[in-house]
Amino acid sequence: MVHGVDQSPGAGGWPTVRYFNKETGYGGATYPKKTQMAMCDELGPKEDYMQQFVEEQGGTSLCKVDKLDTGCTDKQKTFIGKWSGKPGDEFGKQLERLSAMVSKDGSSMKAEALSWAKQRMAIFKQLKAKAEL
Repeated sequence: MVHGVDQSPGAGGWPTVRYFNKETGYGGATYPKKTQMAMCDELGPKEDYMQQFVEEQGGTSLCKVDKLDTGCTDKQKTFIGKWSGKPGDEFGKQLERLSAMVSKDGSSMKAEALSWAKQRMAIFKQLKAKAEL
């Protein structure tokens, strides 16, 4: 027991990957496997799952609107291209809409939809900051 929460390290085998954020609190949560591969293979250097995991649980993205060639997927590049010419106030509106959607419906959304919503939020934050300069 740590902070009144059973951590259960090693539950489900080793290695156990746990993450901690505002949503999980002190207890944290275990990594939700996405494949039938061994954990060390799934999160290893030959796969992209570790980056996806960090981006999903951290609510962030390696994609930067000023450097599309580094860390951006084709889907993100298309999205940025579509929105980069819009007026600055639109970014705030979309950010509010997505934030409300994620906080209200995040637990019922499919993992891919939730991940994409968080990626869009990260992009809108960058576009908004860029527009305010």
